[in-house]
Amino acid sequence: MTISERIESALETIRPALRIDDGDVEFVGFSDTDGVAQIRFTGACGGCPISSLTKHGIERRVRAAVPEVMEVAVV
Repeated sequence: MTISERIESALETIRPALRIDDGDVEFVGFSDTDGVAQIRFTGACGGCPISSLTKHGIERRVRAAVPEVMEVAVV
């Protein structure tokens, strides 16, 4: 499995919780040079006032599943 596929797989475990509140997360890309995975919040998550907390939870889950990821950035 590629790094991108492993990131997508980790995001799939998070999506059901986001979709309960009509939100979602989209994987944008991964930079091998700095280890940053880029995501985009969609739906209700896009304008949610606690999206920074959601980002931190996503980052913990993704980094645990994909050690090559050093950071998750919202774009």
